[in-house]
Amino acid sequence: MVNLEQNYNVVIAGAGAAGCYAALHLPPHLRVLLLAKREATLCNSALAQGGIAGVWNSPGDNIELHANDTRIAGAFTNNPKTLQILVSEAAQDIEQLVEYGVEFDKNADGDYDRTLEGGHCRRRIFHYRDSTGAEILRALLAQVGTLPNVTISEFTVMSRAVKTETGFSVELLRDGELSSVDCHFLILATGGIGRVYEYTTNSAIATGDGIRIAYELGARIKNLSLIQFHPTAFNNKHTRECFLISEAVRGEGAYLRNCNMERFMHRYDDRLELAPRDVVSHAIILESQRTGSKDFWLDISHEDPEVVKARFPKIYNKLLEQGYDLTKEPVPIYPCQHYLMGGIDVNAFAQTRVDRLYACGECAHTGVHGNNRLASNSLLEALVFSRRAAEEIAREADAITPRFEHGEFKPVTATEPIPHGIRTELRKILQENYFVIPNTEHMREAYDRVTELIQLIACEDWKMDLDYLEAKSQATCAYLILEEQL
Repeated sequence: MVNLEQNYNVVIAGAGAAGCYAALHLPPHLRVLLLAKREATLCNSALAQGGIAGVWNSPGDNIELHANDTRIAGAFTNNPKTLQILVSEAAQDIEQLVEYGVEFDKNADGDYDRTLEGGHCRRRIFHYRDSTGAEILRALLAQVGTLPNVTISEFTVMSRAVKTETGFSVELLRDGELSSVDCHFLILATGGIGRVYEYTTNSAIATGDGIRIAYELGARIKNLSLIQFHPTAFNNKHTRECFLISEAVRGEGAYLRNCNMERFMHRYDDRLELAPRDVVSHAIILESQRTGSKDFWLDISHEDPEVVKARFPKIYNKLLEQGYDLTKEPVPIYPCQHYLMGGIDVNAFAQTRVDRLYACGECAHTGVHGNNRLASNSLLEALVFSRRAAEEIAREADAITPRFEHGEFKPVTATEPIPHGIRTELRKILQENYFVIPNTEHMREAYDRVTELIQLIACEDWKMDLDYLEAKSQATCAYLILEEQL
């Protein structure tokens, strides 16, 4: 484990695409600490399969078409300013990824093989097979590793933060021990909240830690109940972390089938399988109610098997491990929690209302997605607004005092662990009451129980370990989600 200094100009919590890209765009004279909750490669960014959307050297496409597709998917509730930034600055960040060595797939003629996903009217999604996020993260981590001003600390959890006159003091949990560092700027890039649900496509670290810390610091949390449920997660019916079957599979011709092996999307939307994710997820739930069955299937067996294997090698092999050959038979799917559109409210430079506190990536609410995210806009949002955060910090950094003030944290002496089962109950409450179609009848009861669990966590001194911190984060997020529904 690396040795840490006491003082850093910038602390970045989260080493996914947003955190790494921010570090790469900060001035080289600033000392930067980049925190990874576990190994740096374990994050939601690394799980992104489909690709990154953007108009770059794209004949027949333009940024207004991209913006309009995003508006339609978001039910026209998108923030017009940040949306325009997203689509107009996409080209420079996709080009930057290429310069960093990201190997997007190409056609035989050497041009990029842009794919199509639900909600897009053009093929504008750059991808690396079906492992785009992992390829982007590989290249970003390699670049960050060359920066002498950036220290990466893996297996390091940000437990608490306090505002100081000169910035922040950040408490860290490393190898069971608490320590703290001081910084002028704090960037939260901690990802999503998937582990608040029983079933999610998110990685194990996605417990909403950054959202909880921002909330404690006084940042505004907005639209946390805008949660996207992906319609085609592999349904093995017993694993909490559900393997995602990319939207791009439907983009390449896959059909959705019900329990009777019938295509059914024509009953719900003229765009059929290429409707946006929220529409497809709702359609599956409604079709489930119509048929009385939760058995649904994704079928691309009618397409060329060699093309399918080459385009989706990770998905093909993963499903093969589960006993399904994607090229020969339908595979079982069902919606599960996938992405968060709301979060820590920020402006066009990823600034919160707390001075020198920034947020980017999935934990942030930029407003670009509106009520529902268009496929493959998430990696793009992470890059565009983390870069803008770094650029804004660069502008502010010259005016800051070189002094670091140290904030005090309440000492932790408790040795008793938090009661077992709190996190399990929180996941059950969200799964049963705020899934694709909310259970309005029992929403108040769910909210009251989550409030009781928060009070249980807060009223006693518990051992400051990972279980406690994640339970506290999950309870905070569950409370804020349900509160917005009342």
